[in-house]
Amino acid sequence: MLEDPDIIPDPVELPKAKDPHQRRKLKVAILSRKASLYSTRRLKEAGEERGHHVDVIDYLRCYMNITSHRPTIVYAGRELNDYDAVIPRIGATHTFYGTAVVRQFEMMGIFSANESQSITRSRDKLRCLQLLARDGVGLPVSGFAHSTKDIDGLIDIVGEAPLIVKLIEGTQGKGVILAETRKAAEAVIEAFRGLDANILVQEFIAEANGSDLRCLVVGGKVVATMMRQARAGEFRSNLHRGGTAQQVKITPEERTTAVRAAKSMGLRVAGVDNLRSRHGPVVMEVNSSPGLEGIESATKINVAAKIFQYVERHCETASMKDRVKG
Repeated sequence: MLEDPDIIPDPVELPKAKDPHQRRKLKVAILSRKASLYSTRRLKEAGEERGHHVDVIDYLRCYMNITSHRPTIVYAGRELNDYDAVIPRIGATHTFYGTAVVRQFEMMGIFSANESQSITRSRDKLRCLQLLARDGVGLPVSGFAHSTKDIDGLIDIVGEAPLIVKLIEGTQGKGVILAETRKAAEAVIEAFRGLDANILVQEFIAEANGSDLRCLVVGGKVVATMMRQARAGEFRSNLHRGGTAQQVKITPEERTTAVRAAKSMGLRVAGVDNLRSRHGPVVMEVNSSPGLEGIESATKINVAAKIFQYVERHCETASMKDRVKG
């Protein structure tokens, strides 16, 4: 009997660590532009420490033979057909080609820590919010419009200033502006639309005081959490923008929200950013390639090893298929 393609299986618990000599040695490819990047380097170290053969593959240097009988990927003159699993680290600026490479590996029957469709889904901020809203995950009040003639109605939906105006395509806090007044919000929206940019308008969660929670979810379980605090005079808590991080204990509701958000995207490995609002936790973003440096430094948890534990488990059993509708 065929499985229902719209049903996601219940989260799978992370397996207990096995003795390195008892594990099946895997051949794993990390899809990343640079081997020197912290997250890429840590994943490679964690895999090799667990006895696996790990290669770093620049996905932009891969080219594909798309055929119905024998799909292949070629890199540096050799076919990449002997891997047990891939771990995608696809940059936001290369989502289209990067996910095409991941999809080709999937066509070849190779397990991927995150599937191509889930990566694409999470990168589209509007689609991400729509799916989270459909699944009842807590969100800040958000609005989206195309025409500048609808600015007043859009602001009325979200509420009074201050407001957050956000570019759909922005990452790491770029393209996110705090509009202190209604007039400022109108001016920013008009300017963005003049550039033919797609924008979101969201309520400003003042009670968060410039902080957010980054929850690292692996296999349906929160494995590490940090609180990021924006520097003085800044509302964006991204570490790339000078924010600081520390380990934090989260509530059961915050933990459940993070797990549900990752599940809504169909992501097996995800960084979920929550804000503590008056109404409980609200999700700001779901990241399919979360950085490991900040959270490993803040929590002293070997997150890279947790990811490899998950890969080991699913290379021993049938791979899980994406079953998110939308």
